[in-house]
Amino acid sequence: MEFTVSTDARLDVVDVTDRVAAAVAGEDEGTATVFVDHTTAGVVVNEAEPRLLEDVRTFLSNLVPDEGWRHDELDGNADSHLRAMLLGPSATVPVVDGEPALGRWQSVLLVECDGPRERTVRVV
Repeated sequence: MEFTVSTDARLDVVDVTDRVAAAVAGEDEGTATVFVDHTTAGVVVNEAEPRLLEDVRTFLSNLVPDEGWRHDELDGNADSHLRAMLLGPSATVPVVDGEPALGRWQSVLLVECDGPRERTVRVV
């Protein structure tokens, strides 16, 4: 199954847990891979608390400067590619009784590094 996520900012974090839950509904047990098929976005599992999400944006901005990269000569988004490489394009989530078996504070998050954009997320 796949779904589309609209992001609002260049560096954005969107909780997609409910959409992942809908994608695995009816499955008994196993694992689900949540994958974003873009080179400037990532998928992670972490807490969706608003202050932490702001910290994620600040952390990635501080870790990878916006400018000064060779790839910027081509299209000006090297920072987005580098941030996404640190995050990775997918997360694996256990499925139990047709639901994501996440910990109490865990959520599945799409991290946008080159928005605003529409992103396709696959759950397999």
